[in-house]
Parts: sequence; C-alpha cells; structure tokens
Amino acid sequence: MELLPCLEIEPRTEKTTGSIIWMHGLGASGNDFEPIVPHLHLPNIRFVFPHAPQIPVTINAGYVMPAWYDILTWERVPKRENAAHIRRSQEQIGDLIKREVERGVPEDRILLAGFSQGAAMALHTGIRHPNKLLGIMVLSGYLIVEDTIDAEIAAANTSTPMFFGHGRQDDVVPTDRGKRAHARFAEGRESVWKDYPMAHQVSPQEIADIRQWLHARFR
Repeated sequence: MELLPCLEIEPRTEKTTGSIIWMHGLGASGNDFEPIVPHLHLPNIRFVFPHAPQIPVTINAGYVMPAWYDILTWERVPKRENAAHIRRSQEQIGDLIKREVERGVPEDRILLAGFSQGAAMALHTGIRHPNKLLGIMVLSGYLIVEDTIDAEIAAANTSTPMFFGHGRQDDVVPTDRGKRAHARFAEGRESVWKDYPMAHQVSPQEIADIRQWLHARFR
C-alpha cells in the first residue's frame, strides 16, 4: 500500500528518540496541528502529520474532502461509519508505524494521536496494534467499530497509557461520547481524562496538559 502523504517535522537535535503520528479531523489536513509543535518542547521527537484521503462524505452532502472514513448519518446508531474505510485507514496508519520502525524508532517509542475523526482513528488503531506502543492521545474523540473491540484488542496494548481531552461545550462530538471512550479503556491502565471550557477545538490549557503528559511518556 502506498504511504499516505505527510507533513513531517524532524527533531531539532541529531538524535531521534521517538515519534508521534498525529491524525487530523474531518475536512482538515496534516497542517492543522503543526503550529502546536513548538509549544510541546520535544526537540528529540519526530512529528508525522498524515493527510487523510479525499473521499465523498455522506453527512456533508457527499462533498469530497479529506476524511479517514465516511460518516453516513448524524444519528448515534450502530454502523454510522463506513467500516471498510476505517479498516483501510487503520492499515495506512500501520504502514506509517512500520516506516518509523524502519527509520530506527522502536514501536514502544511511537505514540498515536488525533483530533476528532483522527482521534477516533488513533484509538481504533492503537488498541488493535499487535506490538506495544508508547501511548494513545485522543482529543475530542469517540469510539468507532465498537462491536469488534473485545475480539480485536491487542494484548500488547491493554495497558498502554492514554490521554483523553474534550471540550465541555463541544457540539460536534458531545462530551459524553468522549467520556464513554475513556471509560471503556480506563481499567488496568494509566488513562487521563481532562475536559475544558471550550467547544470542538483545543485550548492553551489543553496544550499545556498535553505537553506535560507527553513529557512523562517520552522521559
């Protein structure tokens, strides 16, 4: 499978001690979170911001836009997301993990992150990845393909640390969806839940909390 195009920010030092693969939200691009990188103070870490494929999105009148998968309805019903698209994106993210390993970064020094639809993909992929990852960061995210989690969760990542951040006024992904995702994986692992007085976005306080959590992971 051809690798997804990515925006990459190389470490500011000679030695790469880890990688963060960070997925953007629906209709956005890998450029979205580039401005946050200087605020995280991780000079030895490679940031990989992949661009999702351009596909028609049903809930947006079929317009073609960057998306990790099609969303079929606004209703919170089973199978509201296109599972085949999710599996394809999971494979593509897995290929990016493999490339980091080929570039000399062990899998247990690779962290998956995402925002909104990208956060759903980071969580979906991370818990199913066969080898131990450093962590999973879920910003304004939610659960997808829930009916296969018990069968597909990888033993290697049953204790992988997680960070969940969400806006209390989020009208795109309601806060209870994020809390439900956090609760699903809170037992048996270090799992942080933070909510903020904001909508579907990130805030300076969330960035500060992310920085603290990432520094603990990459110490």
